[in-house]
Amino acid sequence: MIVHLVDGTYELFRHFYGLRRFHKKDPPFGAVAGVLGTIVQMLEGGATHIGVATDHVIESFRNALWPGYKTGAGIEPALWAQFQPLEQALVAMGVATWPMVELEADDALASAAHLAARDARVEKVSIWTPDKDLAQCVVGDRVVQVDRKSGQIRDEEGVHKKFGVPPAFIPDYLALVGDAADGFPGIKGCGAKTAARLIASYGPIEQFPRTALDGEQRTLARLFKNLATLRTDAPLFRSVEALRWRGPTPTFASVAERIGDIKLVKRVDELAAKLS
Repeated sequence: MIVHLVDGTYELFRHFYGLRRFHKKDPPFGAVAGVLGTIVQMLEGGATHIGVATDHVIESFRNALWPGYKTGAGIEPALWAQFQPLEQALVAMGVATWPMVELEADDALASAAHLAARDARVEKVSIWTPDKDLAQCVVGDRVVQVDRKSGQIRDEEGVHKKFGVPPAFIPDYLALVGDAADGFPGIKGCGAKTAARLIASYGPIEQFPRTALDGEQRTLARLFKNLATLRTDAPLFRSVEALRWRGPTPTFASVAERIGDIKLVKRVDELAAKLS
């Protein structure tokens, strides 16, 4: 089986701003309908095991570690208003959904990938997000990262080619170069090529000599690495069979009507009929 893990927060943003390019007004639940349509398309394409991670709130334990870490400030109200409706709609559609609070959606994806990859029945784990954080979860060609926008599928070789370091060193890499999306700056004067060269020479930042990182830089780098390291111990499920799609709940039709895409009901019902 192939396990598909979807970054629901990214997909919500993607559909929200995608719709905005074609509408003068924001459809109240247009982005929600877009995400559901994407999941239905995956099911129509043969996906059987799907899990979606969402940020129930943007803030996480990382905000206590670094004051500049990303928050929900600045998220447009029309977009923010669709966060919880997305979670409710996914559940109504019968999709395994993980709304994260203390941890982030990225941590849920990393944890789910870790759990799924331990199951010998799983042939491949596909993590559907372009977020560079998730590159650290890639393992050979069994756990891969899929960038829906570019169509790229990155296995371990692909991650190394893109970043210049193997997947296991992505937290070290991000600690050095920084991550503007997550709100930490990295080490001053350390660009992508320098970071890759240092990691190739010395390994993890904990092993860097003082000639590469001085005391203050070392402290910051370790902090940023902690921020960039995704947690893999969230107890999301005991068996990958929890991710098997078994059809919608009885409430899905009313949910689809509420979000303004009743056509989803027919598509989902046709998929469900094939399960029996």
